[in-house]
Amino acid sequence: MAAVSTPDLKSFKRIVIKVGSSLLVDRKDGLKEAWLNALASDIAGLHAGGADILVVSSGAVALGRGVLGLKARELALEEKQAAAAVGQIALSGCWARSLGAHKLTAAQILLTYGDTEERRRYLNARETIETLFQHRAIPVINENDTVATSEIRYGDNDRLAARVGTMASADCVVLLSDIDGLFTAPPATNPNAEFVPEVPRITAQIEAMAGGAASELSRGGMMTKIEAAKIATAGGAAMLIANGTRMNPLAAVLDGARCTWFLSPSTPVTARKRWIGGTLEPRGILFVDKGAADALRDGASLLPAGVKRVDGSFARGDLVVVRGPDGGEIARGLVAYDAIDAVKIMGRASRDIEKILGYSGRKEIIHRDALVLSSDGIEM
Repeated sequence: MAAVSTPDLKSFKRIVIKVGSSLLVDRKDGLKEAWLNALASDIAGLHAGGADILVVSSGAVALGRGVLGLKARELALEEKQAAAAVGQIALSGCWARSLGAHKLTAAQILLTYGDTEERRRYLNARETIETLFQHRAIPVINENDTVATSEIRYGDNDRLAARVGTMASADCVVLLSDIDGLFTAPPATNPNAEFVPEVPRITAQIEAMAGGAASELSRGGMMTKIEAAKIATAGGAAMLIANGTRMNPLAAVLDGARCTWFLSPSTPVTARKRWIGGTLEPRGILFVDKGAADALRDGASLLPAGVKRVDGSFARGDLVVVRGPDGGEIARGLVAYDAIDAVKIMGRASRDIEKILGYSGRKEIIHRDALVLSSDGIEM
């Protein structure tokens, strides 16, 4: 089998960086300000190289409990939520100051499990993130602990980072941890544990290294990182586990520090196209004229003007089939409007959408990034 070249962090265009509480907050001294400033410097370097950066940051509860004077013990749910409410203000301020020192704009986004699972909320979050990237801002995301309960939480920010990476079409997810990466066994208890620098594919053997599903070790720790790697790589992103306890941890990776890469067989674009073309169930049909059909084949988006008929009952974000004048299937895509609104704007110019609907929606009824041509060879 041919050797796979190790990825270069600078080569990625959209990077999610996950920061855990223990890296960011000291139980006695509070915020590790010097460490955060060093990480912000690393982020500024990647950002200056043209990458979109998104941060998934823990630390709100840890910061808030210090402000409220809650002792070092297991907190009740309502205490955690109160600590999060106080800590989120402090946490967002810390990131804003550290990134602001490099003339970078921080934006806060709080998510719950439902925001990444319920389709309409997922789309709203995705579009907010995309707009922030267009303005070169850096979204700082955390789980919304003030409202989430144990039944609707991710419970760890490793999987949240991977899920957000898929939502944002990131091509790299970085998990900063307290160890260098994946070992064949827990290095703290097994002196013969060997370091694993690269994982081309997640197998049962890889899961066993992390304390597989039947193990006592399967809660938290490395197992959640393996679960995150499954999500990230399926979405077309490479994932990196790196030691975040050192200063300038991203610069250290760029300088060759030991870390573990999980490789993906695809890219975010191809993974998303495969998901659209081969996984989702169509909820409706859009019939288009010849001009629109030709434009789609040339790589354009579908505009309302080219739509001649709308069939089915679908909501924004649902999959619809696009058929040409002869009734043959041309493409499938995620529609930007509910069926009732699609009927109102079909055949009309995009500039008339706001006047017709009373709000300013997308000018495309299906954007080309959310559309798969039938000729692309993806199973439908």
